[in-house]
Amino acid sequence: MTPLVIVKVGESIPALIPELGDYEDWIRAGLGALERPLVVIDPRRGETLPEPDALSAAIVTGSHAMVTEREAWSERTGHWLARLIDQAIPVLGICYGHQLLAQACGGEVGYHPRGIEIGTTIIGTSAAATDDALFSAMPAFFPAQTVHRQTVLRLPRGAVALAANDFEPHHAFRIGGNAWGVQFHPEFSADAMRGYIEHLDASLRREARDPGSLIKAVTATPEAASLLRIFARITGGAERFDTKASRRPPNSGDAAPPV
Repeated sequence: MTPLVIVKVGESIPALIPELGDYEDWIRAGLGALERPLVVIDPRRGETLPEPDALSAAIVTGSHAMVTEREAWSERTGHWLARLIDQAIPVLGICYGHQLLAQACGGEVGYHPRGIEIGTTIIGTSAAATDDALFSAMPAFFPAQTVHRQTVLRLPRGAVALAANDFEPHHAFRIGGNAWGVQFHPEFSADAMRGYIEHLDASLRREARDPGSLIKAVTATPEAASLLRIFARITGGAERFDTKASRRPPNSGDAAPPV
């Protein structure tokens, strides 16, 4: 059985990893029980990305790097994503992965004109989400964990916008029938979100924000977290489960996800 591949393009904050694990651990936990192998590949270390016919689906993690830096490993990964889409291999890009997917398909990425978005925010779905395989079970509005300074300034031609809020007009989109990008973090627990805010305390104060208030506003985000299990299910690699029940996966609360 071909594997689901997690493309690791960054690490979480070093201080959080010993207790909470890293991005791939959070994603693995969020996917739930799988009926196929799961492989983690890090292109930054020169690890080879598989041919499209050698995998069943791909998830690209977030990163502290910036897509606009156009690192050689990032450009190679972007070209690979475009090949996957051409061959109808399901893809989910998260944060950096979301932006890289957009850029690889002709969209534009850059710094957000309003600076950083961080904390638990409320995101609304578009009318197109109603018939979308990944977003159709989502409520009209749902909380999600966010932390990003760059954004998809312009979607690729033909991309379908699926979610937004007052800060970020492109929180989710779909290309074709089975490639999605999400700017928010479905894999983040509330503890991970608090850890990010604490880590960025000094820079947030320079931007005239109150880290204490942001931390108090952090909540669990079960609806956003459910997208990982839904992605696993619709791409054929997860045990069958009820979509409605998926809105409250086991690792969506304040506790750290199992690693």
